[in-house]
Amino acid sequence: MITAIGNPVYDYIKTQKIETDGRILSGCSTNAALALSKLGEKVQLIGAIGDDFKSDFVDKLAILGIEHTIIPSRGSGGFSLVYYDDFGNRTLDLLGRASDIGDLEPSLYQNSRAVLIAPILGEVSLEQIKNIRGNFDGLFFCDPQGLLRNADENGRIFHEKVEGIEDALGHFTVIKPNELEARVLTGIDCRKDPYKAAGILKSWGPEIVIVTLAELGSLIYDGNEFIDIPPYEIDLVDSTGAGDTYMAGFTFEYLRTGDLRKAGCFASCVSSIMIEQVGPDFVMTESEVRRRMKTLLKMNGFRVQLPTAEIK
Repeated sequence: MITAIGNPVYDYIKTQKIETDGRILSGCSTNAALALSKLGEKVQLIGAIGDDFKSDFVDKLAILGIEHTIIPSRGSGGFSLVYYDDFGNRTLDLLGRASDIGDLEPSLYQNSRAVLIAPILGEVSLEQIKNIRGNFDGLFFCDPQGLLRNADENGRIFHEKVEGIEDALGHFTVIKPNELEARVLTGIDCRKDPYKAAGILKSWGPEIVIVTLAELGSLIYDGNEFIDIPPYEIDLVDSTGAGDTYMAGFTFEYLRTGDLRKAGCFASCVSSIMIEQVGPDFVMTESEVRRRMKTLLKMNGFRVQLPTAEIK
């Protein structure tokens, strides 16, 4: 069992190629849980959702056999995501905010093979992270996006580094910020030097740091070596959920092999399948991920192409 913790959301999405008909199920922990289930992993999802979307949420999880613990909420969370280019750049506006998750009984996650902390908008506190780690000694993965987000008076989402984040991230086995989140955390422009950003993040205490760089690929650092992971090139339709499913793919393969390069390439291919499609009904099979993975594993010597990055 893998446990994903973080609120589901129902989003409106508009990209250069598609526009959703109303709001659709999404969210960092949710997309990760969906991908893991489609890869054949037993998974549970813990998050807050309101009665407005609860029935749809429960039905979709039931189809995939995803166990769930629902935290009661007066309403469901959601965002309006409007992408203005093909590189994942977007406006992000709040449509609704669900309740915080609050303290969890350790029995909900103690027997998991991995716990993924993947909040969407501050619903998991830094203190809760420490408490969960105190009751769980397995693979502990963090996508920090929801730890860095807040909303202004107009509902526009902004990112900020919060006090105590360095200590909290040090409790994880793996942390995976994208380039924006890594810049917020470290002050480093990852289009110039993701290696330096990864080094700073590693100094805070996690065992493994991953920095995702959209179409450029990703970078993994364990304190001993940097591993550059190529992207699997596809026809992008909707980049929503790219990092969420990367997290799922990395966890899936790393638990099986313990090999960082294989796990990174597997994750990149899982993400590539997600962003060819839209919404929670995306089609994904392990066999197709592994077919794509073979292509990336052959790319020995791949380096992320950054114009001013220092070569390590």
